[in-house]
Amino acid sequence: MAVYRWWGTKARVVGVIILVSLLLAGAFWWRVRGTNNTPPTATPPIPRDLAPTAVNNPPFPSLTYGIHTFLWWNPTTRGYDLDMVRLMNFTHVKQRFSWKDIEPLAGEWHWQQADEVMDAVQCQGVEIVARLDGPPDWAVVPASNDPAQPPVNLDAWGNFCGAVADRFKGQISAYQVWNEPNLRREWGDRPPNADGYVQLLQTCSQAIRAADPEAVIISAGLAPTGTQLPEAIPDMDYLRQMYDAGGQPWFDVLGLNAPGYKAPPEMSPEEAEQEYGQRWMSFRHVEDMRGIMVEAGDAAKQIALLEVGWTTDQRPNTNYRWHAVSEEEQARYLVGAYRYAAEHWRPWVGLMVTIYMADIEWTPEDEEYWWAITLPGYPPDKKNRQAYFDLANMEKIMGDKIIPARDPGSPEAVTVVPKTCD
Repeated sequence: MAVYRWWGTKARVVGVIILVSLLLAGAFWWRVRGTNNTPPTATPPIPRDLAPTAVNNPPFPSLTYGIHTFLWWNPTTRGYDLDMVRLMNFTHVKQRFSWKDIEPLAGEWHWQQADEVMDAVQCQGVEIVARLDGPPDWAVVPASNDPAQPPVNLDAWGNFCGAVADRFKGQISAYQVWNEPNLRREWGDRPPNADGYVQLLQTCSQAIRAADPEAVIISAGLAPTGTQLPEAIPDMDYLRQMYDAGGQPWFDVLGLNAPGYKAPPEMSPEEAEQEYGQRWMSFRHVEDMRGIMVEAGDAAKQIALLEVGWTTDQRPNTNYRWHAVSEEEQARYLVGAYRYAAEHWRPWVGLMVTIYMADIEWTPEDEEYWWAITLPGYPPDKKNRQAYFDLANMEKIMGDKIIPARDPGSPEAVTVVPKTCD
């Protein structure tokens, strides 16, 4: 009887162990198998080391104050906008050099607008960062079965990059190679692919360096996003993929876009994740990206923040209303972003570019209208948002040079003095 009870108890224990083992095995199999027969993608840990003192031989003073301009077509607003940049004590403008405007047909070069822009910028004593993208139809290649195929003919692309660098050798402060390639809409309406972008980056970089060996190459600003393929690749994943694809030698400065969404500039990615569900919905998501640079052994390079801004687009039924801020918040957050970077991110953040000095053609129907710190119009009726005045009057920290904040009521804070050149 004692033997029977012992055996029965043992059998029950063994049975329970077997049952639990089967359940655990089933659960494990279900986790691995998933609902779509694909194994889950492990999320790499967020790098914490920002290597604040690792930058050597930086191409930009930290900080370098820039703004995105639209100087191409209108000489009247071109001169006025550059006067307003000088009033802001900003030293750099970022201007798109669209391939389709310069070479609309293969071998047919249209340099007039580019020449006029360069003349105006040099007259004002401002530096220019040229964004290269905007392919003409003739240079676009059909999508193929190769997901890494760039959307443009690389030979033609290299020829374009080299031609711009050759014509403006020593005059362009830096070149931004493409914009937001981790988004389908910016990658020829095809699924983004980091290997393909590295091919495009290498081709352009080699052509620019051959024509102007001293040129500074900035990689494309990456869009902060959590959206997955086929529409996008999250920026943290994309940056790691760029390094895996061998992108490191082909840029001197890492380009990032850093909109603040709804968050104030001092909010950490961890706080944004708690508040909004995503850590990339914060200006300080830049720190996550810097950590990946350090992780990849690229800590000696600077970062250029190529699009910094907060939208005021509170129109019903728009894609941006969910993170729109008031004009007062826009002004406060932009000033706060520069101050935060000056206190915490030097010297590894060099260039910081505010979006935008408004294009004369924009109307309230354009999404960009609501990000701009000025309003479209002709002088003297052109209007500015509060962010323009607050950015103009805040202190500037440019390497070892400091420009003190100025009284908003002082004449030099409100008077645009036109500058003419022979």
